Amino acid sequence: MTATHTAYIGLGSNLEDPVQQLKTALQELDQLPETSLTQASSLYSSKPVGPQDQPDFVNAVAKLETSLEPLALLDQLQALEQTHRRVRERHWGPRTLDLDLLLFDDQIISHPRLIVPHAHMHERGFVLLPLAEISPNLSLPGKGSITDILSNIATDDLQILTKSE
Repeated sequence: MTATHTAYIGLGSNLEDPVQQLKTALQELDQLPETSLTQASSLYSSKPVGPQDQPDFVNAVAKLETSLEPLALLDQLQALEQTHRRVRERHWGPRTLDLDLLLFDDQIISHPRLIVPHAHMHERGFVLLPLAEISPNLSLPGKGSITDILSNIATDDLQILTKSE
């Protein structure tokens, strides 16, 4: 029997109807091979990280159960970004869809293509708030409980756009 893993995916978009981009991406995550979407957070509006000369982002977090290994899941996420015509013009620039593998079980992964836990997630309210919404008792490897981390960062720029279903 194939092992099942729990993975958390950060979703973001600020181009071409970002709310619809994320809603579609959540449906598509549920259709990935050997993977099912078990929870999704509300959609949140946030200011961009980095260059401010771009539209605000819409963000969410999805919880998946998958029998894919981390790099295979990453390949699927990047292929999904490409179906949404993701273009990487500049670091932290605008995008139709950004999918980040935030956590994979309680593993710590340091690979040239993948760092898990995601390197900056503990600093980003637009990741932590939706993550805490769906898994409030979660701990980040090497960082502590998500609620403790969240209590020490600003989230006042975040607004819920749509409640999770």
